[in-house]
Amino acid sequence: MSRESTDVDERAGRQWRATIAAAQAGDRRALDDLVAGWLPLVYNVVGRALNGHADVDDVVQETMLRAVDNLGSLRDPDSFRSWLMAIAMRQIRDRARRRTSRQLDESAAPETTDFAEVTVLRLQLAGQRREVAEAVRWLDDEDRQLLSLWWLEVAGELSRRELAAAVGISRQHAAVRVQRVKERLETSRGIVRALDGACPDLRELTARWDGRPDSVWRKRLARHIRGCGYCGDPREAVVPAERLLVGLALVPLPAGLTLSLALGGKTAAAASSVGWSAKVLGLITKPAVAVTAGATIAAGGAYVVTRTPDTPPPRVAAAPTAASTYRPPAPTPSASPSPSPSPSVTKRTTALYGSVVDAVDRAPGPGTPPAALPHRAESGVTSTGGAHAVLNHRGDAVTLTGRGYVLVRWQISPQYRSGGLVPPSWTGLKGRLFHVASGGGRRMDDPVGGTDPTATGMGSRATGYDVLPAGTQQMWQNEYFYLDGDVTLTVNESGADYGLSVFPSTWDAAEKDVTTGPAQGVIRYGLVRDTGKDDTPVPQYVTRKTPADPATVPQRSRV
Repeated sequence: MSRESTDVDERAGRQWRATIAAAQAGDRRALDDLVAGWLPLVYNVVGRALNGHADVDDVVQETMLRAVDNLGSLRDPDSFRSWLMAIAMRQIRDRARRRTSRQLDESAAPETTDFAEVTVLRLQLAGQRREVAEAVRWLDDEDRQLLSLWWLEVAGELSRRELAAAVGISRQHAAVRVQRVKERLETSRGIVRALDGACPDLRELTARWDGRPDSVWRKRLARHIRGCGYCGDPREAVVPAERLLVGLALVPLPAGLTLSLALGGKTAAAASSVGWSAKVLGLITKPAVAVTAGATIAAGGAYVVTRTPDTPPPRVAAAPTAASTYRPPAPTPSASPSPSPSPSVTKRTTALYGSVVDAVDRAPGPGTPPAALPHRAESGVTSTGGAHAVLNHRGDAVTLTGRGYVLVRWQISPQYRSGGLVPPSWTGLKGRLFHVASGGGRRMDDPVGGTDPTATGMGSRATGYDVLPAGTQQMWQNEYFYLDGDVTLTVNESGADYGLSVFPSTWDAAEKDVTTGPAQGVIRYGLVRDTGKDDTPVPQYVTRKTPADPATVPQRSRV
């Protein structure tokens, strides 16, 4: 461990020594690079330590501002990372003390975001890696603070020396504390596994539980697991957490994270009264803009981290994030451009966006070509799941941002568990979302061929069928959507088994899919729903709200 820690220290020192020295000398571009480079690390430490509490942004902001303000006092640039982590941990502890003095009720904080869910979503974790992320919820505050550093140590972002320095203890003491946290983490992993199981005694035990992890329920559940042959059997080899976390990327920054160097709009004079350095005041007051990849320090004192479809990722010392942006090629003219509206159409009052929702329709004939697909503006869609996200389990989700086309491909698995299918939902919509076309060569209720004439994409007489709720639009293998904004798609698997593959796509890909017809050996042409106007249908299960359970989104959406 000591040699690995030394290697980590040396790599970080070589990469950042010159930048830190330049920033200390007043180079604004270097300071910009420094903040952009280390902001993701601070966000991960604070986010995990506070489990995504609404105070995370404030603590991250305060940490970075204190680091900028006191950068001149740092004598050894090689110790910058441990120095920065120590500032972050002090801010975390100060926040905990302030919360205790105010007797803050965390359950009353509507802006709280579970960082375990954020980690699973943005890094697309599955299996035992997902189990580790979810187990963090069950740790006490002090354990989470240390684990936030140990997680990054195992992932290769920190050394043990830096971990110990950040906490303010010796390396020997750090080793003891880390071992204790690991033991509690393994206990918490057992709780996560048990809650995912089907033990009837455990269901009875948790009948009155409100679903919020706390120390009391951790002890009750751990006691049950120790005495239960069903819950105590892991059913597969349990991989140690440190092996699961090696090389794991940092959780990407949330879109629009803003660090206000203007202290919430205070003037430079007011800022100077609280002791801010001349360098910080210069950044706040000088009418200039310094831009780096993904980050901007602007006049008026706002440090804004942005990531647009056409912006390259920032130069960060940490491992790359899971986010992936698909930039479409230059648009090609449509073979069948959408016609201009006739005078009779312009006089007719059309429904407003969001009032037209898919209704049950009949599949078109196999030889019926689709209507022309209007070509909407494209600048690219960013996906937290990368270029190809695979969502297989209840709660799996992906967030999509930008302007362009998205393909959602269905994989129904009635051979594993058939029955009622709870469709996926689109939540937290900002902007517009249209259902523009269906393709893939078949609807999911089309025959699939082979020796069983009863078999369709929804199942067969031998295995059983997956059944949609009454009134739900029958999905096709490939469903194309147009997004201009931001939305999260969540799998609500409950009963029937299904999975979704989600791809940022293009108009060209959608048009080619829906116009590929029987001559190419497929079952049918696709279906175009986009009219080019605001009367194009939106998905049935879509909402601008962010409900605690996405499966509760009403079928007849209005957005």
